[in-house]
Parts: sequence; structure tokens; C-alpha cells
Amino acid sequence: MAINKQYRILIADSSTDCNNDKSMGIQSNETHILIIEDDQGRKEFILESPRYSIGRDRDCDIHLVSQFVSRRHATLVKLPREDDNYKRYYYRIVDGDNKGKASSNGLMINGRSKVTAHDLKNEDEVVFGPQVRAIYYLLQRDATQTGQTDASEYDITLINPSMTEDAEDTGD
Repeated sequence: MAINKQYRILIADSSTDCNNDKSMGIQSNETHILIIEDDQGRKEFILESPRYSIGRDRDCDIHLVSQFVSRRHATLVKLPREDDNYKRYYYRIVDGDNKGKASSNGLMINGRSKVTAHDLKNEDEVVFGPQVRAIYYLLQRDATQTGQTDASEYDITLINPSMTEDAEDTGD
């Protein structure tokens, strides 16, 4: 029973003002992506909502197709990152549903089995069951980027077709 209380506390922490996009940095230079691989193949989810349910149940926000995962296998919770001034956020994955009921198989994160909760970091791997996994990506853009590209970003060498003809002619 103590474990269920722990789940409630972990999820209850999400009551911070994560629903307000202004407080979560709508102009954030971060993109959170979860790539799921299950019995139906590969699916990509861009994470923006304050909470996601993950599981076999069709009502889940992220539906997993496998008989080896629980109906409500895990919950993703969006939380503010307190260590900077940019009002960025991160996602915490919690085993089970938002009422504290744990999944049957638990979560394995980065090879560690039976993890009850984990603050996701770039390239974390979450295994829900046999052949069902997710990889989390946190993509960050430079805060100074404005959508325009600078020519110095590319290393391009242009070759005039006549230059290659000359090189072939002088080679004989």
C-alpha cells in the first residue's frame, strides 16, 4: 500500500501550473518527442500536453498495441524545470494509472527494471513489455535562432559542369 501512496504523491506533484502555456514557456526552444515501437510498428508523438496516459486501453492518449502491456500501463506528467530562468519543462513517467494502480509488468528504463517513476532525459529508453518500447528525445534549438539559416551553417562546394569536362580532357 505504501507504493500506491508514493504513486499518488508523484503524480500529484503535477498540480503545479503546467496547464498554463505561458508559465511553461510557450516560446520554449525545446521539443519533446516520444517514439513508440509496438506490435503495429513505430509511432511518433510530439509531447505538449500536461498529462498522457499510456497503455493497451484504446482510451489511452498513447495507445500501445500488445497483449503484454497493461490497460493503463504508465502516465506521463509534465513538470516545470526549476533550475533555469527559461520556464522549460520535463516529463516524468510513472508506472501505472493516475489513481496509483501499478501496471502488471512495471517499467524498465535504460535497463533498470521495476522503476516506479523516472524523470525522462534525452534518449531514455522505456520498456513496457516484450517488443514494446519507447525512446524519449528532448530536442533543443539555440535560443538565438529565428528560423532563418545562416550560410555559414552549410559547407557547400558548387561545381560547374564545365570544370569536370576540363579535368577529363587534360587527364589523357
